Amino acid sequence: MHVRPDAVLHAFVFFATLSSYNFYWLLSKYSFNKSRTLPDFFSSNRWYVLMFLTAGAGMLICLSFLPQLVIYVAVGVALTVAYSLPLWPVGWAKHLRKIGVLKTILLAFTWAYITVLLPGAPVVHDKPAAVLSLGIARFFFVGMLCVIFDRRDAAVDASHNIHSIATDLSKATLHKMMLLAFIIYQAAGLLVRYRFADIYQFIAFIFTGLVVGWVYLLSLKPRGYLFYYFVVDGLMIFSAAITFIANLF
Repeated sequence: MHVRPDAVLHAFVFFATLSSYNFYWLLSKYSFNKSRTLPDFFSSNRWYVLMFLTAGAGMLICLSFLPQLVIYVAVGVALTVAYSLPLWPVGWAKHLRKIGVLKTILLAFTWAYITVLLPGAPVVHDKPAAVLSLGIARFFFVGMLCVIFDRRDAAVDASHNIHSIATDLSKATLHKMMLLAFIIYQAAGLLVRYRFADIYQFIAFIFTGLVVGWVYLLSLKPRGYLFYYFVVDGLMIFSAAITFIANLF
């Protein structure tokens, strides 16, 4: 969208990602904690608590230099809390675990919102169609990654009575849904590049799409820890790196 990079905003997104990840991880562990008291839990997970608090402090410091984004960030925080609700150790929240599609949609939307609308805030009024198209592409991109992880975690989620797209849909239906998501992801992403007549970004995005499709096909067979946390998760930084390289031409 031809928005100049902002180092403070990049730092904010980094700290926000680290903070939200540790928040969700701690909440997940505590939600299924059956025996430990709260002080014991914090003691045994003190490094994760420390990372959460440190990242939260870094996020607030960065936000103090970005007052124009406070409203956008508040919405992002609300989305993060909403995504975590099924894990809250309270009776009414546990019922949300039965809404399988909620988890994937909220996570994908939160990622798309933070990584598109925050950097695109300066041009959202001048280029709303471009911001919307990029947001749609990012939503389906992250959504596909979420589905890959949901497929891996289907057995564990079922044992904890947590519903997800992978537990609620058949493999055939899930495969068709992924194909549709991939088509929309490519169409929306290419539309943005076409609007700005950026041939290098156009080619880079097609290449990224091919890699995403290849990784999905690889995920259909059992894979180990390294595949999911370095290859699947790595698609996030891979797409950013390809975009950066295309900008050099």
